[in-house]
Amino acid sequence: MERLIRKGAEADIYLGELFGRKAILKIRKPKPYRQPDLDSGIRKRRTLHEASFLVDARKAGVSTPLVYFIDPDKAEIVMQYIKGKRLKEIISDSKQSDIDTLYSEVGRSIAKLHKDSIIHGDLTTSNFLVIKNDVLVFIDFGLAFSSQRLEDKAVDLHLMKEALTSAHSKVADKAFSKILEGYSEVAGVKMVKDLVKKVREIERRGRYTRVE
Repeated sequence: MERLIRKGAEADIYLGELFGRKAILKIRKPKPYRQPDLDSGIRKRRTLHEASFLVDARKAGVSTPLVYFIDPDKAEIVMQYIKGKRLKEIISDSKQSDIDTLYSEVGRSIAKLHKDSIIHGDLTTSNFLVIKNDVLVFIDFGLAFSSQRLEDKAVDLHLMKEALTSAHSKVADKAFSKILEGYSEVAGVKMVKDLVKKVREIERRGRYTRVE
């Protein structure tokens, strides 16, 4: 018997069992405003797309839930259940000094994805799970795509910065600095300098286009 644990705009997340083990079931819901055949095709493609990126991210050296089963026609993915806390909760409950190493690991993990041309597309502190020994697990690759463009990598980091600023304003600057430090360990200092420059460009564009 599945139990709904999270309701999203695109998909619902259920906790259930597979062969006696806890498992996560992600179901993309039909959209009544779309023509049925079109809707079915979109949900099918997005399900296959996300499952593929979950696997690719693991190949890049980043922890993600294992994919157990995919039913494209029903737009369902059955994944490994990960027992952990969301990074968002840990930041809210911890002292800054206690989790500096986690921020650095976030940066290293993002850099590993980017090095393999994977753009997550939804980097927020809600899309990282932290399990024992401070192991990070990336979740929700529904908006992921492939790119080596500096702009796309910078947008990913900009989203992370925005998430920190909106949800954890007191620690946002220090946390983002540590994330960049971790990123540089994998991608190099020059890449980080280029990315920071591009992030600032993105921020300026946002300010100029904002309607007052």
